[in-house]
Amino acid sequence: MSAPERAGAVGLVLARPRRLLSAEPFFMEFIGGIEERLAAHDMWVMLHLVSTAEEEAAAHRRWAERGVVDAVAVVNPTVDDPRPELLRGLGLPFVVAGAPEGAGLPGVLSDHASPVREAVERLHGLGHRRIARVGGPARLLHTRARTDALTAVCAEAGLPAPVTAEGDYSHEAGARLTAELLSAERPPTAILYDNDVMAVGGLEAARSLGVDVPSRLSLVAWDDSTRCRLVSPELSAMTVDVHRYGTLVAEAALEAARGLPVPERWSPAARFTARGSTGPAPE
Repeated sequence: MSAPERAGAVGLVLARPRRLLSAEPFFMEFIGGIEERLAAHDMWVMLHLVSTAEEEAAAHRRWAERGVVDAVAVVNPTVDDPRPELLRGLGLPFVVAGAPEGAGLPGVLSDHASPVREAVERLHGLGHRRIARVGGPARLLHTRARTDALTAVCAEAGLPAPVTAEGDYSHEAGARLTAELLSAERPPTAILYDNDVMAVGGLEAARSLGVDVPSRLSLVAWDDSTRCRLVSPELSAMTVDVHRYGTLVAEAALEAARGLPVPERWSPAARFTARGSTGPAPE
């Protein structure tokens, strides 16, 4: 009996508003890494943009029914994520980008704790004690991991419990939540952001409120990008090789598509890049 015909594609559904996708460079670099590795094997990415988790599930069902992809890459795993069970039931091989350690899911794992620790240590070394964070949606596992890491590191360092505000990765959320944090009776002297877009919004909000960066407020973006270097002052950031992350996910997807075991891989860890938006804490 001949082997089943391959579709020659890896499916990737992004459930997020299109306006955010166009503004945020992370996924463009990530997809570029996937495409580069797949192209070397004469395969391609079937990208589908949706707005809701229900639409994502419907896309997976259509793909399974029509046999148009050989494997699926799942991104942004959530608390009690239903997608692995759905894909198993559909018989679609899959890998998870950002799979939690110990969950037994095929894919690429990510370390969020070490980068958070490095960022806090850098800020604490500059004298900051009131550190806040503008995070992403709380249902995402990487948001929860960063929140837990920030809480633990601040406790270990004897710092006040950090305040975390939940955003949606948009410029508007970054600006609004930063303004709220700065309106507190004892506002933070440093804020970490879960992406570059919210950090730029936070910088603009601080400026509009007359809060100088970095003499009164230090800002750090997660996911370094050109955007971080085009503002003034340039944003300090947690820098990660997103393109490499994409190639690792592609390698795992190729193995899953061929029915091979998917060994554990770790995505490149983010590293602190100091620029003009961080400085000594105000006295």
